[in-house]
This record gives sequence, C-alpha cells and structure tokens, in this order.
Amino acid sequence: MKTSIIILNWNGKKFLQHFLPSVIANTADEQAEVVVADNGSTDGSPAYVAQNFPQVRLIKLDRNYGFTGGYNRAIALISSTYTLLLNSDVDVPQGWLQPLVQHMDANESVGACMPKIRSFAQPRSFEYAGAAGGFIDMLGYPFCRGRILGAIEQDEGQYNDLRSIFWATGACMMVRTEIFKRLGGFDDDFFAHMEEVDLCWRMQNAGYNVTCIGASEVFHVGGGTLPNNNPRKLFYNYRNNLLMLYKNLPFGVHVAVVSLRMWLDWMSALVFLLQLRFSYAGAVLKAHVAFLKLKKGKRTGRNMRGIFGLNGIYRGSIILSYFLFGKHTFGKLRMRQA
Repeated sequence: MKTSIIILNWNGKKFLQHFLPSVIANTADEQAEVVVADNGSTDGSPAYVAQNFPQVRLIKLDRNYGFTGGYNRAIALISSTYTLLLNSDVDVPQGWLQPLVQHMDANESVGACMPKIRSFAQPRSFEYAGAAGGFIDMLGYPFCRGRILGAIEQDEGQYNDLRSIFWATGACMMVRTEIFKRLGGFDDDFFAHMEEVDLCWRMQNAGYNVTCIGASEVFHVGGGTLPNNNPRKLFYNYRNNLLMLYKNLPFGVHVAVVSLRMWLDWMSALVFLLQLRFSYAGAVLKAHVAFLKLKKGKRTGRNMRGIFGLNGIYRGSIILSYFLFGKHTFGKLRMRQA
C-alpha cells in the first residue's frame, strides 16, 4: 500500500459517523488504506468502526496517549511510503488526495505537505488551524496564510499555488513515513499542540522541505477535542512553544529568544489577571514550570541550518505587524523565501 490515512480517534464517535464514510468513499481508488487508531476511547468508537466499516484497519491503543503518543504508536505499525495524518472532524471531497501524493512522488526533498484547510461551518473561509500553510515569526509565534491571529480570510483563490511553508497542520498532513520514523516522530512530551510545528522544524533542519498544495483542499470542523478558549489548551500552547524554541533554535539564539518569550508570556498572564481570568493566568504559570522541568536534555547540540536558512519565517514580529501596522492578511507581509 502506497499511502496510509490514519485517523486518530479519542471519544469521537460522532465525528466518525459523520466524516469517515466520505474518507472511505473519496480514497477508494487511490492505493490508500484507511486506518482508525483509537486512543483508548470509552464512547464505543472501536466497536462502531469494526461493525460498520470492516474495510478500515483498526488499531486499538490501551489508553489515551495524546496526539503525539497516539500517532507515534500507530505510525510505528505502518509500512506505507506515505502516511497522512487526518483529524476525525475533517470532510474530504473527491480528488483531495491525488495532488498530495503526486507532489511527494515528484519531489523527494519534501518531507511533509498539506492541502488548503477550509472551514466546514463556513466553507468560503479558511479554517483557523492551518489555513493555507503555517509560518512563524522571529519570536516563534505561529500564524498561517489565510489566518493571522484572529483574522481569518475568505478563500478567493489567492493561495491556490504551491508554496514552501514552515509547518503543516496536524489536522491534515502527509509525511514520508521513513523520514517521520528516522526523526523520532512527534516529541511525546508535547502530548498535544505545536507538535507538528516542532516536527516540521526538525525536518527543515534535516534538509527537507514542507509545502502547501493549493490544488487540494479539505474542510475542518476544528476544536473537536479542546476548544480554542480552554485553559488546558492554553497551557499546552505556551509550554510546547517554549520547548520547541529551546530545542530547535541555533545555539546561543535560543537563550535570548526563549528569555524574551517568557517575559512576554508573563505580560499576557498579567492581562489575564486584570481580566479576572485566573484559570488562564494559572495556565501560563503552570506552563513555565512544566517547561523548566522538561527542557533538560532537549537540545541535541547538532549543527543546525540557522533560522535564516529555513523557509516560512517572518523576519519581524507578527504581533507588532498586526496590532501596530494593521497587517491582518498574509499578502500585506513581506515574506522572504530561504
């Protein structure tokens, strides 16, 4: 089998009922197998898949290992050339997979790619988690073509091209299986959130490119496991962003950037306190404590390409560009390719 499409499920029976049939129907002729890897669900998901979709390969894990651990364990059992990570709340149209496979076939230097991600609820708009490809700024704040902070663009064909990016969203990301395994897969300590940004950064450090294929598109519900306004999600985002920067920035640079980011995090915690959002301020504090505990041994000491040798890095502050200069769309940013 050339491609394995893995849907990682945790208590997402309602999403499997709604979206799994379209995944099966729209990949039937693409030399691809559909796999559901269940992260210890208690809502009857595994039984539902086994009874209704015998053609789907079912991997049952004994507990919830998170996004990182669940996919790492599932992909360890995969021998296909390509593995496509697909959220359970993604609707795929006919013809969505072929452009991704063709691009990977034709470009051995590409380690991962993604389609455009549009909103399932508002199909004309891009979806928050990935849009038309992920980028980061010099301080490690992620954003996307089609979505900068809370400003989401409508898809008018402006990103139908093929573009090198910094990171591909884990909502729908195709990876070369061998490269994923050789790089150690996702960092298990992340559990969830930012793990795909870290993986794509490591891919670029290893000499591989990451791309967004505008000829393919899917539709994502989003927030299926944790909504965007959840303190736990805030904890993972703050902690994992610091871990990612500490791990991947060139030696010396990481000290200045991580220190500045921690100070900026404290400023955001202060804002949460002034807003009486105590659980959010507490999430920032817990994130920093957890980061300090986990960072030991994270740096590899290898000679990395350097931040300016990578694609998809905005050489400025996306926060300042957004709030001070009104640059709310990707087209207003001055982006340079490495």
